[in-house]
Amino acid sequence: MLNWALIFLVIALIAGVLGFGGIAGASAGIAKILFFVFLILMAVSFIRHLAR
Repeated sequence: MLNWALIFLVIALIAGVLGFGGIAGASAGIAKILFFVFLILMAVSFIRHLAR
């Protein structure tokens, strides 16, 4: 999941440099959502590990 967030972040950066604002904004939004989903899943996994 973190890999996908990083891929979309790179796409957003490249699109921003090339002047494609719409694509850059959409890719940055997707990267942000995937990053927060990754953080939530990591926290749940960590709590489950401690509970064992």
